[in-house]
Amino acid sequence: MPVGSIVSVLICSYTEERWPALVAAVESVGAQTAPPSEIVVVVDHNSGLLDRVRSELSTVTATENKEERGAAGSRNSGVAVARGSIIACLDDDAVADPRWLEQLLPHFVDNRVLGVGGPIGSIWEAPRPSWFPEEFDWVVGCTYPGLPTQPAPVRNLIGCNMAFRRDVFDAIGGFRGNLGRVGKVPISSEETEFCIRALQHWPERHWLYEPLARVAQRVPASRACWRYFRSRCYDEGRSKALMTTYVGSAQGLASEREYTLRTLPRGMARHALNAIVRRDKAEGARAVLIPVGLLITATGYAKGKLTARRSRGSGSPSLTRGTSAQA
Repeated sequence: MPVGSIVSVLICSYTEERWPALVAAVESVGAQTAPPSEIVVVVDHNSGLLDRVRSELSTVTATENKEERGAAGSRNSGVAVARGSIIACLDDDAVADPRWLEQLLPHFVDNRVLGVGGPIGSIWEAPRPSWFPEEFDWVVGCTYPGLPTQPAPVRNLIGCNMAFRRDVFDAIGGFRGNLGRVGKVPISSEETEFCIRALQHWPERHWLYEPLARVAQRVPASRACWRYFRSRCYDEGRSKALMTTYVGSAQGLASEREYTLRTLPRGMARHALNAIVRRDKAEGARAVLIPVGLLITATGYAKGKLTARRSRGSGSPSLTRGTSAQA
């Protein structure tokens, strides 16, 4: 980590239903082997939760989302009040490994590194469905097979486990509000668009994936069902369609092409082989769910592109910026 760097950790929250998880997230950051300079908890338009954070979490700086509701506005508001030259983000339903920051921060010595992220494991509150393929763990906000096993450049980071230089935010602006999750509505891709926008601004620099910088995210029982799987796949396709209207499909779908052409066929073949050799019905179900999930996602993407074409005449949504962003 560059000498003299101040590290701020942002945790965004929107509901008191997650209070125990939020407390656990804050405690996991406080227990880091490389402690941050500050922990900023951003509350998304919930005055009761904001008061509780200020009253009961004395080790954090509490602030409110001053932009429109959603994860993007919350992160922008958090960066605006954070003092750090390096901003790390953790979700309010995740816990960080004690060495999380210790593994992330040394990579910032290299000025070519825009930011660093790592894997997101899962903590299922209900039994994981036997039919749920690991290749679709992104459905529940976690990482999936096919990602680097050694530190390597990647197209984008994931908001639950990422750290970036503040000057990136200052130079290119904040996260786009219309791409960010609002409450339980699973529209996403704001981190992907942000990362691609940075790469387009600095083509000679890169984002880095560090496999040892681990966090784990809780998966509520409500997500351990076919209905959630189906809706999340569809909405991810819609999100990608909207995101590519800003950054183009070449970079906007580069990782998705690799995932579709390599990760999914390998996963489907592995599950199918295990189903035959072991006579395992669950493995057979996973093999079937991979093309089904891909088809649902592609359908959402097609619907999203059609909607974008129809609304093109009215203009694209404006960029949501934090107060520290430059025009």
